[in-house]
Amino acid sequence: MTTTFRNIILATCCLAFIAPAESTAQSSKKKKAKAAQEAPAPQVQALNERDRQISEAMFLDGMKYFMLEDYQQALQLFQKAYTVTPGNAALNYKIGETYLHLKESKSAMPFALAAVNLEKKNAYYYLLLAQLHTEQKQYDAAAQAFNDLLRNVPNSNEYLFNLADLYLSQSRYDDALRTYDRIEKEFGEMEQLLVNRQQIYLRQKNVDKAIAEGEKLLKSNPSDVRYFLSQAELYNASRRPDEAINTLNKALRLEPGNPFAHLMLSDLKRQKGDLGESERQVKLAFASSDLDIDTKVRILVDFIRQLPNPQIEPVALDLVDLTIETHPEEAKAYAVAADLQTIVGRKEVARNNYLKAVKLDDSHFKIWQQIVLLDAELEQPSEMVKHAEQALELFPNQAVFWFYSGTGHLIEKNFEKAVKALEYGKRLSINEPELAMQFNMQLGDGYNSLNDFKKSDAAYDAVLAQDANNEHVLNNYSYFLSLRGEHLDRAKQMAERLVKNHPTNPTYLDTYAWVLYKMGNFTDARKYLEQAVAISDDATIVEHYGDVLYKLGKKEEAVSQWQKAKLKGEASAFIDRKIKEKKLYE
Repeated sequence: MTTTFRNIILATCCLAFIAPAESTAQSSKKKKAKAAQEAPAPQVQALNERDRQISEAMFLDGMKYFMLEDYQQALQLFQKAYTVTPGNAALNYKIGETYLHLKESKSAMPFALAAVNLEKKNAYYYLLLAQLHTEQKQYDAAAQAFNDLLRNVPNSNEYLFNLADLYLSQSRYDDALRTYDRIEKEFGEMEQLLVNRQQIYLRQKNVDKAIAEGEKLLKSNPSDVRYFLSQAELYNASRRPDEAINTLNKALRLEPGNPFAHLMLSDLKRQKGDLGESERQVKLAFASSDLDIDTKVRILVDFIRQLPNPQIEPVALDLVDLTIETHPEEAKAYAVAADLQTIVGRKEVARNNYLKAVKLDDSHFKIWQQIVLLDAELEQPSEMVKHAEQALELFPNQAVFWFYSGTGHLIEKNFEKAVKALEYGKRLSINEPELAMQFNMQLGDGYNSLNDFKKSDAAYDAVLAQDANNEHVLNNYSYFLSLRGEHLDRAKQMAERLVKNHPTNPTYLDTYAWVLYKMGNFTDARKYLEQAVAISDDATIVEHYGDVLYKLGKKEEAVSQWQKAKLKGEASAFIDRKIKEKKLYE
C-alpha cells in the first residue's frame, strides 16, 4: 500500500473511531437515563496497527482483481476492507466505482456520497457522484455535484466543460450558455464555444444570434470554408439570399470548385428564378468527385420523384451521366441512372446501366428484377431468359425469375423448358395467389403448345376461378378451344364476355368471330370480323375475314383478303395455296 493511502486511512480512521467529547449536561442526562444499567456503554477504540495492515492488504488484493476487471471478486475484498476502515474516503470511492462497473448505480451511490463527504477536495469523487446521478437520470443532482466540485476543489475550472455538456444534453440551454460565459472568462475565446453557442441558438430558433456567432467564427477562422458554408445556410434559412450568395462566393474564392458551395448556389439561384444558372451550378457540383456518391444519389432521387417532367428531364439526364463519369466504380451510380432513364423512357440505356450495376455488385434483387422486366418491355426474350437465369444463380428461390425465364422460353418456342421453369416457379409462389395466377396463365399457353390440353385447360380454369374476367385467358382459352373444335359453347361464352367488356379490341373481336365461324355461324362471324378489320390490318384477322367471305360464297372477295394478308407476311401456312387455288384450306 502506498504512503498516501496509509495516510488517508490513518486520518479518516481517527475520525471514525474516536468518539466525540460530550458536554457535561449530555453526560449527566445519559447517566440518569442509564442509571438502571449495571455497566456503562463501551467506548469506541481507535484501530490498532494490525487492523490497519489487514485493511491495507485486502485493499491491495482487491485492486489486483479490479485491474483484471474481475469486479465481483474486487468488490468482495473492498467490502472486507470496509468492515475494518469504513471511514476511509478512498475505499468508499473504490467501492462506488466497482459498483458502477457492475452496473449497480443505486448500490454505488452511498459510497460515492461518503467519499465526497469524507474528502471534499478530490475531483474524482465528485466526478463519480455526478456520473452516478446521471445514470439514474438525476440530472439536477449531477449538475450540483459538478458545481460542488468547482467550488470545493482548487484549480478545477476545466470541469466547466463537463457541466456545460450536462446542461446541453438536458436542453438546459440558458444554463449551458452561462457556463460557456464562465469558460470564456477563464480560458478566453474558443472556437468550439462559438460553435456550441451557435448550435444552442439554432435549437432555440434564434437565427439572428446564431448568425452573429457565425460572424465571429468567420472573423477568427477566415480560411475555413466550413464556416462560410454554414453561415450561408443560416442566411438562406433567415431569407437573406443575397448575403448567402455573397458568402458562398467568398467560399469559392477560398476553395474553387467546392461542390457543396455550388449545390447551395444552385438552390439559391433557383429560388431567385435564374434556372439557367441554377442548372450550371448543380452540374459543377456533380462534376466533382469530392461530392460523395450518396449525396448525389439523394439529389437524383429528388429529381426522380418529380418525373415525368419535360422541364427538368434534360438536366436530370445530364446529372446521371456526370455521376457515372465521376464514380465509374460505384454500382449505385449506374443503378440510380437506370432508375431515372427508365422513367423517361430510355429503356435500353437503362437496362444496360442496370447490367453494369450488377457487374459491380450483383447482390441487389430489385436491380435484377428491373433488368428482366426491361428485357420483356424491349421484347427481347432471349435476353430475358439469359438474365433471368443469371439472377437464379443468385436467387434460386425467387419465383419471379422463374416466371421470366419460363415466359422467355415460351416466346422463343422452347415449350418444354418453358413449362419446366413455370411449374418450378409456381411451386415457389404457393403463398402468393396473384403471382401463382400469372404462372397458370403462362402454363395454359405452354401446355397448349405441347398439345397437353388437359393440363392447359386445368391451368386456364385455375386462373378463371380466381379472376373470371381475365382477358388473356378468356381470349386464348376460347380461341384454342375453337381451333380444337371442342367445348364450343363454353368458348363462345368466354369470347362473348370478352367482347362485351372490350367492344373495340380487334383481337378479341377476331377471337369471338372465329368461335362463331367454328360453330357455323358465318353471318355473325362476318359482322364481328368487319368490325375488327375496320380497326386493324393484322394479317391473321384479315385472313380470317377472307375465310368467312369464302364460306358465304364470296370467293373473289375472299381471295382479295387473302392477298392482303399475305402482304403482311404473318398469315397461315395455307395462304399461298388459298390464293393460288382460290380455295379454302384449314
